[in-house]
Amino acid sequence: MPRSQALHGLRMCRRPRPKAPRSRWRYVVPVVALAAGGLFGVSAVTSNGTDLRPATRDLVQVVRSGDQRVKTKAAGVRRLQAEVDALSAQRAPGSSRLAQLQKQESSIAVAAGMTPVQGSAVTVTLDDSHRDLSTLPADTDPNWLLVHQQDVQGVVNALWQGGATAMTIMDQRIISTSAVRCVGNTLLLQGRVYSPPFVISAMGDQKKLRNALQKDPAVSDYRDYVPLVGLGYSVSDKDDAHFAAYAGSAQLRYATSPATPSSPTGAPTSSNTEAPK
Repeated sequence: MPRSQALHGLRMCRRPRPKAPRSRWRYVVPVVALAAGGLFGVSAVTSNGTDLRPATRDLVQVVRSGDQRVKTKAAGVRRLQAEVDALSAQRAPGSSRLAQLQKQESSIAVAAGMTPVQGSAVTVTLDDSHRDLSTLPADTDPNWLLVHQQDVQGVVNALWQGGATAMTIMDQRIISTSAVRCVGNTLLLQGRVYSPPFVISAMGDQKKLRNALQKDPAVSDYRDYVPLVGLGYSVSDKDDAHFAAYAGSAQLRYATSPATPSSPTGAPTSSNTEAPK
C-alpha cells in the first residue's frame, strides 16, 4: 500500500481530542483583584493619609487624649459662660424681668456651685502607700496600699456633714450631682482622670469641718491603715482659699422620679456624693 494511502487511513482512524474545560480561575481572579482594589481605595479615603491602626496607640494614650479633650472643652465652656454673663449684665438695666431673674439666680448660685467663692477652707490629701509590699506582714492585702473610691467618698461626705458650703476635688468644683469613680488606682471625676495624691478641699467653719472628719467612721477606718501600711493622710487649713465655679453641665440625663416603681420609698438610687442639705 502506498505510503500516502496509509497515512490517510491513520488520519481517518484518529479520534478528535476533546476540548479542555475552561478554568474558573479566569473569572475569579479579575473579580478578586477588582474587590481588593476597591478596598484599598476605601481605606485610603477613610484614613485620610493617617494610620487606621497605629501600633503605638494604647489604652493609656486613649485616656490621656480624652482627658485633654475634656479639659479643653471645659475651658471653652468657662469662656462662653463669661461672655453670656457679660451680655446679660449689659441687658439687665433695660429689663426688669431679667434683673429679677438674675437676683434669684445669685441667691442660689453659690449653693449650686455655679459661682466662684473664697473664704476659709480645710484641705484633705489622700495618697497611696509608697512602701514595698515585701516589707509588710505576709498577710497584707495589696489593695490596702491604695486609695479607693469609698475613701474619697468618705472624706467628701464627712465634710458635707460638717457644714461645708463649697467643695473641690483636685481642680474641679463639686455639686450635688457630682460622683466619684475609681478606675484602677486613678480617679474619674466629671470626665477627667486624676492620679493620686487626691486633694479634697471644703470651704466653711474649719473647726466644724475638722471635727466632722475626726468623728466620721469611714474616715476613721482609713486612718487606721495609715500607720499600718503607710497610706497618706494629711489635713491643713487655708484662710483665703479660692474655688472656681462649676464648669460642667447641670442637666440631668438619667434621673428618675422618687415616685417611680423603681424607688417606691423615695430613697436616692444614685451613688453620687452627698450634697449639703
